[in-house]
Amino acid sequence: MKEALLYKKSGDGKVQCNACNHKCIILEGKRGICGVRENQNGKLYSLVYGKIIAEHIDPIEKKPLYHFLQGTFSLSIATIGCNFKCLHCQNADISQVPTAVGIPTGVGTNKTPEQIVQDAMDNNCPSISYTYTEPTVFVEFALDCMKLAHEKGLKNIWVSNGYMTKETLDLISPYLDAINVDLKGFSEDFYKNICGAKLRPVLDNLIDIKRRGIHLEITTLIIPGKNDSEKELAEIAKFIKNELSDDTPWHISRFFPQYKLLDVSLTPVEKIYQAVEIGKRVGLRHVYPGNI
Repeated sequence: MKEALLYKKSGDGKVQCNACNHKCIILEGKRGICGVRENQNGKLYSLVYGKIIAEHIDPIEKKPLYHFLQGTFSLSIATIGCNFKCLHCQNADISQVPTAVGIPTGVGTNKTPEQIVQDAMDNNCPSISYTYTEPTVFVEFALDCMKLAHEKGLKNIWVSNGYMTKETLDLISPYLDAINVDLKGFSEDFYKNICGAKLRPVLDNLIDIKRRGIHLEITTLIIPGKNDSEKELAEIAKFIKNELSDDTPWHISRFFPQYKLLDVSLTPVEKIYQAVEIGKRVGLRHVYPGNI
């Protein structure tokens, strides 16, 4: 447990977390939407600092990143918790644990930033990825790892829903080399009903990330009947081209029934290739099908 970064006290025992754009106002003894940031006696604490629930060595292309350190492996880590409640989450067994059952006693393996960086170096990984769940909710631990990684010549990668605040971006951007952001759809209704969040902060952050010169790639999971209309796909492609750049890679992934969307059929392969063609027709230079 460690005192959180980026929060302010209200003076009446409440605190406001400013790590992500939910900006939760948290009462004494309660937690934010992510389930891993708790108000204890008027101070906000991260309950997952150094408690690693997943640590694997992945091909960097699995992030997916196709235009950054190609052909290398990345040490990939996560804690439990997420600030989104996606009905189709593929890692719900770790991301949604705090919401479902609270934080189980002894969850995760205790690791220091020094141990994480050493693990990457011992396994000849030139980068560390903060992934599987949302790194914003464990930003304190991620940031300590990122600073040390840069000292040792390693690169840092986030795989994120893009819902962090500008304050969080200000903290991490000096140490963040690449990021893949899930642009999950292109309507406020989709973000509200499927993800439990808002679209606009994600779009603003994508523009900001690009402006800061951080390597950016985008992934969209195509869910039948939810975000797969030609109009919405074209809107995503136009946003990427016009607000980011035509050389920003766009990964289009196939949905498989997961978590609370088990009643939705998997995405037809034809729809994935249709989305690829839409992206190319709009003028994107790097559009990739995935999960097929």
